[in-house]
Amino acid sequence: MQPQQKFSGSGPGSADQSGSVFCAQCGSPMPKEMRFCRSCGNRLGEGPAEYTETVRFPTSAANAKFNNQYAPGMGGPMAQQNAAAYPRRRRLGFSGMTWMWILLALFFASGGFVSLFRRSGSGARPAISIPASRSYLGMNGLKTGDSGVTFDVATPPGGPADKAGLVGGDIITSFDGHPVGRDSELMDLLRQTQVGKRVEVIYTRDGNYHNTQMTTVSKDENDQLKEAFDDRSDKAVFGFESNRTTRISVPETRTYGVRIDWVDPNGPADLFGIKEGDIITDFDKVPIRTSDELLSRVRRAIPRSVVEVLVLREGKVVKIPVTMGRAR
Repeated sequence: MQPQQKFSGSGPGSADQSGSVFCAQCGSPMPKEMRFCRSCGNRLGEGPAEYTETVRFPTSAANAKFNNQYAPGMGGPMAQQNAAAYPRRRRLGFSGMTWMWILLALFFASGGFVSLFRRSGSGARPAISIPASRSYLGMNGLKTGDSGVTFDVATPPGGPADKAGLVGGDIITSFDGHPVGRDSELMDLLRQTQVGKRVEVIYTRDGNYHNTQMTTVSKDENDQLKEAFDDRSDKAVFGFESNRTTRISVPETRTYGVRIDWVDPNGPADLFGIKEGDIITDFDKVPIRTSDELLSRVRRAIPRSVVEVLVLREGKVVKIPVTMGRAR
């Protein structure tokens, strides 16, 4: 901007001896540092214009600080304020949902890098190989017993446990030379045992220890034996319900068996003298210690065959031959 001219005369646009400047258009006095007339808005040397105050710093250093650019006061019109004096922060053009997806992608990517680092690290643990198949013993209802691993029934017929003479309620204490106290331990040993291996099994029945040999089978062999038994057309009937029985185990009196709590009227058991409250200890010369084992032995029987049943009745052992019925 060019400084205002000073005149020696007293007319408009002239300056007096004191240095005051007068508007060239209306003759109104105006400060010498102004370029606009406050009365008429005349721009000195250019004609009328909108009135705006121009503030300059008195020193060149202050002007250099603002690069000699015009900076209106805070009270000046907003349209005339220089944007450079009030810088605005630029934002990336992403919405909140976009940022969420970006953070999720970074999270999963970091997890993949960590997993890759663990696998490639020298201290990584080797993977544990678990065989896809395991050996089977032909037992259902495997569970942890008082001093070993017990089960509910030896099935299917012709399976390893059935051939070895085990029945439901027996407690296995050792398998292939390894002591077992929990069902998980026995399952681990079965996973490590080769199918078809002959192993020694030590078990207890009624508090007495026994040992036997059995040969493990595969799942396919076990399933084939089960299907062959289930597909039999002739199935025997005894005349009781397995869910209406009670397992009896009284070591003090050496009483072991299954108590019959309900007898089907006019069924084979009723017709041949089995009564409610009788404790069946043996069925067809097989020890009975669980309800599931009794049901399995009934199903194995041949219809119309005679089966010898031993019962405890009022403290006495009674032998009762029963002719089995045929399922309809």
